[in-house]
Amino acid sequence: MIRVLLRNPDGSHESGDESLLGRWDPASGVLAWVDIDRHDDQAARNLMAGRFGIDPLAVSDALRERHPPKIEWFDNCLFLLVKGFTAETADINFSVVHISLFVGRGFLLTVHRLASPSVDALFAEPAAAADALATGTSHLAYRVLRRVVDRYAPVILGLEQRLDELEEEIAGNPGDDLLIELQRYVIRLRKLRRTFGYQQSCFAELRQSVSPLLHARAAHEFQDLFEHMERMASLSTLLQELARDLLEGHISLSGHRLNSIMKTLTIASVIFLPLTFLAGIYGMNFENMPELHAEDGYYLLLGGMTVIAGALMWTFRRARWI
Repeated sequence: MIRVLLRNPDGSHESGDESLLGRWDPASGVLAWVDIDRHDDQAARNLMAGRFGIDPLAVSDALRERHPPKIEWFDNCLFLLVKGFTAETADINFSVVHISLFVGRGFLLTVHRLASPSVDALFAEPAAAADALATGTSHLAYRVLRRVVDRYAPVILGLEQRLDELEEEIAGNPGDDLLIELQRYVIRLRKLRRTFGYQQSCFAELRQSVSPLLHARAAHEFQDLFEHMERMASLSTLLQELARDLLEGHISLSGHRLNSIMKTLTIASVIFLPLTFLAGIYGMNFENMPELHAEDGYYLLLGGMTVIAGALMWTFRRARWI
């Protein structure tokens, strides 16, 4: 599916399908935002390379299934590839949609295969999008990117709250489910950090760029994007370290509990070892065992075993082993 939004020189706007592209003429002041859903890659390729003159290498990057975020400058456009969260993403178990933006003279192309809630939300406000186009295509790109970045915050902050809860749960009952959950968080945050690092570098370059493709206030807008992206990258790093610390703490607590159990079992074994030895000696059926014929032998043996057990318990308690 291809959606088109045109902003006319008189301030009016109209939206529809690709048939509107016949009326797009940057020389006359008509500005266009074209959103391309990549369900038909060949049609998307023809439109980008044919109608807008996008470099074939940039087209190939935009149509790849997986590609890290990047920024690249061409003679007729700026190419920016970012990763946003899909509409289904509500927590750290996220999935991503690759969004390619081509900022050119009089046009903005957004290209993605999966539905992008950030793009859809802005396209659902044609008047606001047309006003942003009037400021400049780079300003509309900023509005899209800001919505992409804003969707990171609830996921990151929600995970921060969940890690606080896990810290208390680990202290109370560190089960295997918590171990698996923490391990999953560490892995997901590592992926987020990689994505955020790439995008932070892209926005850092953008805020320092000077180009006729960028409008007058673009440096301030991309500085704003960079600061938000830097905050998300810093938070994801902090939360990954916290999740790793909780994971190590969980393992340490589990090991400590296991050591306590083993110590208790060892103490019990040490106490019963001499008692078992005595029981084994006097459980043998030899006829020439004088103690077997003693009238008080049974009681003396039980008393001796009690004294031995008591002495060992006193020794362990004095050594603070129990």
